[in-house]
Amino acid sequence: MMMIDKLAYSSPWRYKSVYLKSIFAVGTLFICVAVRSFLISCIILILMGCLTVRYSRASLSRYTRMMMWPFAFLIFGTIAILLDISREPAGICSLPVGNHFIIITVYSLTYALRLILVSLASVSCLYFLVLTTPVLDLMTLLKKARCPWILIELMTLIYRFIFVLLDSALSITNAQNCRLGNKDLKTSIKSMGNMLAALLVQALRKSSLLYDAMEARCYDGRIRVLYESGRAEKKEIAAVVLYLAALLVLAVICWQKGGL
Repeated sequence: MMMIDKLAYSSPWRYKSVYLKSIFAVGTLFICVAVRSFLISCIILILMGCLTVRYSRASLSRYTRMMMWPFAFLIFGTIAILLDISREPAGICSLPVGNHFIIITVYSLTYALRLILVSLASVSCLYFLVLTTPVLDLMTLLKKARCPWILIELMTLIYRFIFVLLDSALSITNAQNCRLGNKDLKTSIKSMGNMLAALLVQALRKSSLLYDAMEARCYDGRIRVLYESGRAEKKEIAAVVLYLAALLVLAVICWQKGGL
């Protein structure tokens, strides 16, 4: 979380229009999910990866590691789609289990690969937006979109409090490691319980202090922050519109050809 926040604030596109970046990323995401095409997904995955690495200050190796997080979940999640049970051997692969066979058909393999590719391309769109746009700018965008203010306030407080708790957890873990608190499995489990108990107490104390600090600054139920974002230039708007139009035309062609 801290790494993502640092990359967003240090991005060269940090002060680009949040509206234009959101339209670019979300529009691409919608086209990707709606068409579910192999070609469109590959184009989006490569394009968003290149833009994210280029304009988020994230190295290629770090970005690859970040993409491996959802990829690992997708592998386990698509196993149920990939495998099927049959009374007779069929498909491109079959494994006998008792009186039945675990099979993999061409359709299930194609469907699983399509699902993984579309999901990774969709995640790359979100990574582009998150790694080039700070969360406060996204919160401002949600306010402009008439999102209920109570949800925005909760999201802002929860997001900021994550870093407070993460810093406390890392400090406690480092202190435990210095005292051999994780030398074996039994000790690690006990140390984890002590750390969570101490973290709960600190979380309650710091949340109370945070509320007192907000009250001392005339908190009236809404958090107001400074909004820093540049205006979109005409050439940037034209480039995004042309890109989305070209991608949409290509997506329609792929859809007519059966999701190529």
